[in-house]
Amino acid sequence: MMRMNRIMTLVLGCMAAVLPSAAGNIGPAGPQMDTSGIYKDRSDSLEAAVFVARQSGNYLSKGKQIRTEVISSAGLNKMACCSLAESFENSASVTVGYSDAVTGARQIRLLGLSGVYTQMLDEARPVMRGLSAPFGLSYVPGQWLESIQIAKGPSSVVSGVEAITGQINLEHRKPTDEKPLFLNASVMSDTRMDLNVASSLQMGPSWSTVVLGHVSGNAKSFDHNQDGFMDAPEQLQFNLSNRWLYFGQNGVQVRFGFRALQDTRHGGQKGYDHESFSIYAPEEPGADPWGSDIVNRSLNGYLKVGIPLEADNSQNIAVVADYTFQSMDSWFGATSYMGRQHSAYVNLLYQNEVNESHKFILGLNGVFDRYDEALDRTVWVLGPVNTVSGGVDDLGNAGVFGEYTFHAGDKFTAIAGLRGDWYSRSGFKFIPRVSLKYSPLEQIVVRAGAGRGLRYATPLVDNIGVFSTGKSFQGDFDSRTLEDAWTFGGNVTYYFPFGASSDTYLSFDYFHTGFGQQMVVDYEMGPNSIWFYDMDGNRSWTDNFQLDFSVEPVERFTVSLTCRYTDAKIEMRGRGLVEKPMTSRFKGVLNLQYATRLSKWIFDFTASLNGSCRVYDFMLDARGDDGKLLYENGRTPVYPLLYAQVTRRFKGMDVYVGGENLTNFRQKDVVLGTKGADGFVNPRLRSFDASAVWGPVMGVKVYAGVRFTLWK
Repeated sequence: MMRMNRIMTLVLGCMAAVLPSAAGNIGPAGPQMDTSGIYKDRSDSLEAAVFVARQSGNYLSKGKQIRTEVISSAGLNKMACCSLAESFENSASVTVGYSDAVTGARQIRLLGLSGVYTQMLDEARPVMRGLSAPFGLSYVPGQWLESIQIAKGPSSVVSGVEAITGQINLEHRKPTDEKPLFLNASVMSDTRMDLNVASSLQMGPSWSTVVLGHVSGNAKSFDHNQDGFMDAPEQLQFNLSNRWLYFGQNGVQVRFGFRALQDTRHGGQKGYDHESFSIYAPEEPGADPWGSDIVNRSLNGYLKVGIPLEADNSQNIAVVADYTFQSMDSWFGATSYMGRQHSAYVNLLYQNEVNESHKFILGLNGVFDRYDEALDRTVWVLGPVNTVSGGVDDLGNAGVFGEYTFHAGDKFTAIAGLRGDWYSRSGFKFIPRVSLKYSPLEQIVVRAGAGRGLRYATPLVDNIGVFSTGKSFQGDFDSRTLEDAWTFGGNVTYYFPFGASSDTYLSFDYFHTGFGQQMVVDYEMGPNSIWFYDMDGNRSWTDNFQLDFSVEPVERFTVSLTCRYTDAKIEMRGRGLVEKPMTSRFKGVLNLQYATRLSKWIFDFTASLNGSCRVYDFMLDARGDDGKLLYENGRTPVYPLLYAQVTRRFKGMDVYVGGENLTNFRQKDVVLGTKGADGFVNPRLRSFDASAVWGPVMGVKVYAGVRFTLWK
């Protein structure tokens, strides 16, 4: 901890020295962006679009064939946006929560399902898979990004078939940006500090590069609810990325880059030492504390090559290759989980634009994952019970695909995709997908889509909160189920002819996801145990309804309102059809933004109302410090959250202050179980559970920061 404090002090000292010295070299504003993929953005593309004009913070893309919500650079600046996990607070489509009260791992939900069913893309390359999924949201600094595109439902088959509920594509700062230096630094009241650096450099007419750096951590930990456990883990993260672009005079584009990361986390009770921790209760209360130590390391490299076959780029070929190494060394009390993952991804594409009405893409695609895992779990069940598993596990799939796009002017677009994939453990699978867009009038856009998605489950890391319990693991917790689901739905958007801008709209969408096969993590099958098993013919589905309204009633004042309702059901062993536990029924978000002339002052306010969810059976007996039941009706309470930020813009520099969770709402008793003589929950007993998190763990947080941009 002393070392962490010294490092953070050094970082802040360097930051204070750099900002004043650079403030005098500020040029004119006017960002320029290059395209996000191999080629310039195309009207038939299902990948992310790039926007160069001034945009609203959050909006629905009118031109996309599938329902796509865009969080622009303005939206990313609305909050501290320390990481990707904090970038979705203005969106009701994506709900972000904690996996548990110990590790600080964040998880998203899209269409009412866990984020593992959402395909995460880094400029069309699949990321955050397997071991990187639990903490991946924390490893993408929000200030590294230009925009985020959230595509609901079935999507293109070009990037693979793991998108079951949708795709979230991340657009990073580009090598061609005319920003030799960008700095963002912020500090929060919980002592968390972030420093982000980006530098885009052009080295002649063909070569350009961008260097992205990040360091973050907290100087002190807190226990505001006085339950004996830190509210957030002690953390220190280093993150470095370098991206290159070569653009030849003959139209050839080459993009490549690397990224390296290290993240350390220490959570639970202060003083935990995984080397000396004993499962036996200490003689003195408070001695030999329980906790968690996690060390994540990652290394990624990628290559994208695009070659035009015609002068007008109507025909081209492309190669995309990606390699990632991810390691996770983790300890939870007397349990250790050591994981290594090597992942390789290759995509070969041929694209032909026959004419304005007919286009097609053909390709070959392959994914290979090697997992090397070692689990040594010890819990107390009338004495120590030890579970050991692990070994090397190879998974892979390879497929051939085709995607055809038909345009009938601006009125109608149809995209039909078909893949045939061979899975190393499950044989051959067909994956069809179709997307339709119809605009009978300029003010009306109707979209519909359907498709199949498949992914290999990694049960333990997909549900990392299970380690923060005293429960025993039962069933197939080390299996690799090929999860199989179909999603269909649609969207209707009407653009109103009023307001200070042309982007006044009312939008309604509905999506249904049904599983043919799914890995179930069941907290309710047996007392003080967690069961892992396949659905095997049982039912599991989610219905998701959402209404969006956005208007600019007067110039520079934007009002956005979003409401989402989710109905999620699952058929569990011995219980029949029940509501999926810990899945919020509804969420409403109101966002107000006002900017003065020339945007010298920007005021943001966001309010959300978060609906209740059914709790696990074991939570029904949980009692608070006052002796009353925490969940008398079997559901969590409805709770509000408020966020606010004020930004003052100067020439080349923004200064901002804000607050999160201004209602100071916190979940009561995030750590459940039998209390010991010291009045704290005893983490050595099977009743211990710190994974039943449904609301905020931290109370009010205020922050301040500065963004500095040096222009050419």
